[in-house]
Parts: sequence; C-alpha cells; structure tokens
Amino acid sequence: MTQRQRLFVGGVWAEPDYGHYEVVDPATENTVGWAPEASREQVRAAAASAREAFGPWSRRSPEERAAVLARAADVMQRNLVPYADLARAESGATTGTARGMQVGVAVARFRRYARVEPVERPLPPQINEAGPFGGAAVLGALAVRQPVGVVTCITSYNNPWANPAGKVAPALAMGNTVVVKPAPQDPLSVYRMAEALQEAGAPPGVVNVVGGSRPEVGEAAVDCPDVDMVSFTGSTAVGQRIAEVCGRSMKRQLMELGGKGAALVFDDADLDAAVAGIGTTFSFYSGQICTAPTRVIAQRGVYDRLVSRLSGYARHLRVGDPREPATVVGPVISAAHRDRVESYVELGRKEGARLVAGGERPPCERGFYVAPTLLADCTPEMRVVREEIFGPVVVVVPFDDEEEGVTLANDSDYGLIDYVWSGDTARAFRVARRLRAGGVGVNTVGRNMEAPFGGFKKSGVGRDVGSYALHAYSEVQAIVWQG
Repeated sequence: MTQRQRLFVGGVWAEPDYGHYEVVDPATENTVGWAPEASREQVRAAAASAREAFGPWSRRSPEERAAVLARAADVMQRNLVPYADLARAESGATTGTARGMQVGVAVARFRRYARVEPVERPLPPQINEAGPFGGAAVLGALAVRQPVGVVTCITSYNNPWANPAGKVAPALAMGNTVVVKPAPQDPLSVYRMAEALQEAGAPPGVVNVVGGSRPEVGEAAVDCPDVDMVSFTGSTAVGQRIAEVCGRSMKRQLMELGGKGAALVFDDADLDAAVAGIGTTFSFYSGQICTAPTRVIAQRGVYDRLVSRLSGYARHLRVGDPREPATVVGPVISAAHRDRVESYVELGRKEGARLVAGGERPPCERGFYVAPTLLADCTPEMRVVREEIFGPVVVVVPFDDEEEGVTLANDSDYGLIDYVWSGDTARAFRVARRLRAGGVGVNTVGRNMEAPFGGFKKSGVGRDVGSYALHAYSEVQAIVWQG
C-alpha cells in the first residue's frame, strides 16, 4: 500500500483532519503517494508551535543554528538518490535534474546558510548637530539584524527541493521559525526535508509542514495572527491575493512571481550560445520555470537563421519518460496544465503566429507531455507574447535597432530575468542597464547564486539568494548610544 503522509506540527507527525489526496506521477499517471489534507485549525496550531519555538530558537547562537543546517544537509546528501527518485516521480523532472538541480541545490543551499555570517554591523559614530534638545552630541550607532519571527513559506511545484530550501534555510539561519505550505501537486518531498531537519536536531516547532489541496490551507497559513511574514513563490495572480491579506495586518512579504523573460539577440550574437541558452526553455523543467527566456526578440539580420536553428534544436530534443537517461524533456505537472499550455499554442496560431516546431501532442501512451514548441513571426500585442505560458513554448518577435529592441523587451507586465546576446560587450551591458528586470543575463542563462534574485513590476517584491536572503528574513534595528 502506498504510504499516507502525515503532517509535521510542533515536532510531532500528526494525522490530517481531512484525510488524504492522491499525488500523481505526471509521467506515468500512477499514484506516487497520498498527501495530507490539513484543516485550518491544524495550520493555526502549526503557527502557534512556531511562535512558541521562536524565542528559544532566535536566542540560540548563529553557530548553533548553523550546525543544525549543516547536519540537515548531510542527511539530504546521504539520501540524495531516494529523495531525487521521489522528486522525479512527483514533479516529472528528469533524473539528472532531480538529482542535480533539485536535491543537489537544496543540499548546497543548506550548506551555504550553515556558514555563519555577522548579523551586527557597527556604523561610524554620528554627530547630532541639530537635535531637538539643543547642542551637539557624539552618538554611536549600531545596526542590528533581528529575525522577523514566524515565517510562512509557500512553495512552488516546479522544484519541490530547491525552492523550499531557499526559503527555509536562510529563515532558520536568521533565527526565524517556519510554517511550510508545500505546493499541492508535489508536496511529499517537503515532508522529507522536515524529516531531515528533525534528524539534524531542529527543536520542536522550529519547522512545521502543513499541506493540502484546498485553498483554505494556504489562506490559513497567510492570515494566521501568529505569522509575521509570508515568503511565496508562484503566480502573480495568487501573489496579489496574498499581498492583499498581508497588507491588512502589515505582514512582511517576499514574493517571487511570474516571468516572461525577454531574450534580445543582436545581429552579432554567437548563435550557438543563444540557441543553447534559449533552448533551456524546452528542456529545463519542461519550460515550467519563471526565469526562462520564453520571449525571444531577434534583430532582423539574424532573425531567420535564429528561428531555423531554434526549430531544429526543438525538433531533436527527446521527449519521454524522465527515468530514461536519454530523455531531455519530461512531462508538465498535470493534465490540466498540459491542456492550458496546448490552448496557448492554439491561441498563438489563431492570433497569426507561425508554428515552426511542435504543436502536436507527443506519442506517449500515458503522461502529460507537451512537445517543445516554437512560434515565430509574433507581434507584441499577441497574448502568447504577453502572458506567461509556463511550458516548453518559445515565441519570437523581430526588431530593427537597439532602441526598438529595448522598447519591446520592456513592454511587459513582468520583469524577472531578461537576457542579452551580443558580440559587442559594451552594447550588451548598456542594454542590460536599460532593461526593467530584476536580473539580466549577458550571453548566458546561468545563475550566480550569490547575486540578488527578484523581480520588477508584477514579477515580485523583495530580493533573496546569497546574503540577500538573510536580509530578506530579518528586520534592521538601530541601537544608538551616547559615547
């Protein structure tokens, strides 16, 4: 019998009030396991446990907290293969992605935040030259980073290991306690992370995991009075609703939302590099990633060659069972999402885009597969150009000169990560500075995991990754004294 997962509340594995729901393998449509359906009361109990644990945990030394994270990383590393097998079954990621980019990145993130960093940074003495009490006084000042308190972490379905690790590890390192609400499509991996933290010695209540498929679970995790901050990764529409609730009680927010990454390809670009970078949209999580360069803006001198080469690239990618070593493109997360992606492809054709590659359902007997798809001759007003599809679909728009290219790239509600490919380094950096995006890749789609990550416009609020995540999960307190 497939295991029925329990909730993790206050250091105890508890039966869910509303039973369980089925977690389905998107590659085979078989049952992976049964996830718990928490009640609103159980979510509030988790937050209350986190509140009770916050004081003792926040008063522990940074070194003690770091040691727990380091031991948890060791547990994850030791169980990398079974953890990755579960992640692959839940999310449809290929074996290589599940091991390297999911569990492997989670291990790296826990180890990164196990490095103790100073949380107090003294400032030079300040002169109060015109204070309300008259006279001048030499004052010392110390800026101290304090933990926010109880943090609700709502995670995305596209990466059930790296995404929650990027929230939980820095939050705990800063002395916060957490209530994790995993994505309903692939929640089982997050409970394994909780087991690793429990084995590593995290005290009861420091980490709580309460999930469910009903919206009430997420709502309770956001509006609970014991919660001080919400860290969310997901769609802009859901992020907006969360922000409205947080605003009523002035909860802190960290929002990593949707994206429609522009990829500007200039006439002098290295086409091999550009095609390989843009092609990650087809293969990396089957396009279910907000940072993907899904909106290609190509200069006319290279436009036809780029479309031809992207088409060839897409057509030669192997789609199929993610357990097979040769598979490059796995399934999308669900049948409903497959239908959504396919409807966008059909919409693009009706809008006048030219279907160059894909557009048909791969010949797989079972599973939720979408063929890598390329739509060319697109125009800026098309919905396939403006809206996030979240699948292995790339659209291409032509441009004439630099000014037009920048204008087209910035003509978006989103601004997470954009890309520039050009042989002229000075121009590439000049253009990058003009793009209204939280990050810009110059001749690369690679990520520097110490660089700040977050979006402009409707792509989010706040920054995390590296030391920026420690800032995100802390408040700054000023201590001033007269010397």
